[in-house]
Amino acid sequence: MPHETPLISMIVIGLGLAFVLGAIASRFRVSPLVGYLLAGVMVGPATPGFVADPHLAAELAEIGVILLMFGVGLHFSLKDLLSVKAIAVPGAIVQIAIATALGFALSWGLGWSIGAGIVFGLALSCASTVVLLRAMQERRLLQTERGRIAVGWLIVEDLAMVLALVLLPALADALGGGEAAQDWSAILEALAITLGKVAAFVVLMLVVGRRVIPWILHTIAHMGSRELFRLCVLAIALGVAYAAAQLFGVSFALGAFFAGMILSESELSHRAAEETLPLRDAFAVLFFVSVGMLFDPAKLLDDPLSLAATVTIIILGKSLAAFGIVKLFGHPTHTALTISVSLAQIGEFSFILASLGLGLGLLPAAGQDLILAGAIISIVINPLLFGLLDRVKPRAEAKPDTARPDAPAPDADEAALLPTGQTGHAIVIGFGRVGTLIVDALERQRHPFLVIEEKPARLAALKARGIESLNGNGVTAELLSAANVAGARLLFVAIPESFEAGQIVQQARAASPALAIISRAHSDAEVEYLLSLGASSVIMGEREIARGMVEQAFPEAAPAA
Repeated sequence: MPHETPLISMIVIGLGLAFVLGAIASRFRVSPLVGYLLAGVMVGPATPGFVADPHLAAELAEIGVILLMFGVGLHFSLKDLLSVKAIAVPGAIVQIAIATALGFALSWGLGWSIGAGIVFGLALSCASTVVLLRAMQERRLLQTERGRIAVGWLIVEDLAMVLALVLLPALADALGGGEAAQDWSAILEALAITLGKVAAFVVLMLVVGRRVIPWILHTIAHMGSRELFRLCVLAIALGVAYAAAQLFGVSFALGAFFAGMILSESELSHRAAEETLPLRDAFAVLFFVSVGMLFDPAKLLDDPLSLAATVTIIILGKSLAAFGIVKLFGHPTHTALTISVSLAQIGEFSFILASLGLGLGLLPAAGQDLILAGAIISIVINPLLFGLLDRVKPRAEAKPDTARPDAPAPDADEAALLPTGQTGHAIVIGFGRVGTLIVDALERQRHPFLVIEEKPARLAALKARGIESLNGNGVTAELLSAANVAGARLLFVAIPESFEAGQIVQQARAASPALAIISRAHSDAEVEYLLSLGASSVIMGEREIARGMVEQAFPEAAPAA
């Protein structure tokens, strides 16, 4: 049995510390991300004790980015992407230019070269995929207009950084003060090849992938093996991302996003998203741990003024630029605020650019330290900015926007969470196969009810039927309060996840001791678990199927409940 197990040590100690520190942070009403980052600092080379392998950590984090972008693609159609191109493309380009110019100005003041200034500015211009998506998912914004703009903006940034990574080596001599005379034909050739590869990848995915990927998934699904289906989803996500990077020079994240977006057209997309969710969450945590490992707290004392200026560019400079751009396009203030706060941080591509710039001799070591420190600080501050945005959002939404008479109307999904006016009603959690049957029965009985659901396609179906619905996860206390669980008569917990169902049952029972709570389960253990938390009755699917089958064969011999 080998004793040198750096991969196992990294995963076990990294996740263990992240769990402990994340729980402590959450206990003090701070984002768990802060705990994950501190866990990375503790296992990094800057602190005593166990030091994780930074190369392994970086690769594990990359898997997290791939799975996360794949999940976003599963909920993001090509139509959604094209619908925001008018603002995402020019907006991202202008914002990158402004941030790069601000970073260049700071580097010029520090006496760095032109090449150092360009690399430094580019590194400060691109937001972290993981941080942005985590914030959007927590606030159920990915399917809103704001979420679509943010994701589209992010994709344009990724493409711009891919081009920068290709062109920087070709321009290194001129930018670094070496031979000024460059073979511009070679540079243009490199640019053309890069653009051609990206275009070839997109065309391949839209023409071939659109047919092949859903067909593979449907074929595996019909085999009836959940294990094979899960493996197929992961193989598609990781395989397409790897092929995109190796064959087309596209980033892992962008390749995974397109794989998910192509798969979103399949009827199995929701199941695919559910199967990859646990791994996405686990590897996303490892991403933050790996970022924390790069941070040396002592660097905060080396040049505090330069660090303060760097953080100001990331948080204020980028945010103000994004806010102004979104407002110029006539979008509401709350949309502009959400986009600006989302982009007020830096991450993965910043580290890659810093490493490349250092390797090419363009960026001094001090520049890389500033980028890493700025990334850590901005990632820690970003959840606080979103918390502040949540407080000012109602006022921003209530204030009439007069930027342009033809300003886009806010999405229905973006409206504030309005409490229901119903009492003595039924609440249905989940509008899947079971929830749909319950809703049909309630409509036949003409019993007042509402539905809590978080999947956009199902919410659209409810809206089309004129059924009152609330968008979000039923575990959220705010959502249960908006559904008036205290004044309800019945609660149907129709979701299959017993852990989440238990949390819902527990909160509902605390709010209303007299409420009739009916839940579903898949095993005897789940039945006992839900009953212990306050469910009035629990229906186990397998038991009811057996009862129905026996009743069909022997009506007089149906099994007892």
